[in-house]
Amino acid sequence: MKMKKDIKNRKDIEKLVDAFYEKVKTDTEIGYLFNDVAQVNWDDHLPKMYDFWENILFCNGNYNGNPMVVHKELHQKSTMTQHHFHHWTTLFKATVDELFAGKKSEEIKERAFNIAYALMAKTLYQY
Repeated sequence: MKMKKDIKNRKDIEKLVDAFYEKVKTDTEIGYLFNDVAQVNWDDHLPKMYDFWENILFCNGNYNGNPMVVHKELHQKSTMTQHHFHHWTTLFKATVDELFAGKKSEEIKERAFNIAYALMAKTLYQY
């Protein structure tokens, strides 16, 4: 069995993000939020997510955006629940675990949980 490597660079981030959003697109619980409600332009969205996660993990300052505003606007269009955020986190962690293992892999899962929790708290409970 081949050992998984850790997340080391942008190429690894792109691999993770692409695999994750392939799951999201067809997911029965949250896919509609991306496909039908937000009507995500994937060619536009994926590079932003590469920048976001690369900045989160490697602090390169590459990301310029405001995910809080985007999630609040989405919530106004279609009510989101705690379950949506928990499910997103579960899918994200599973994708990391399928592809990678190591210190950065553990860090990105922890950061994803913290970010999802903060977005959930501010989106669902603060107006």
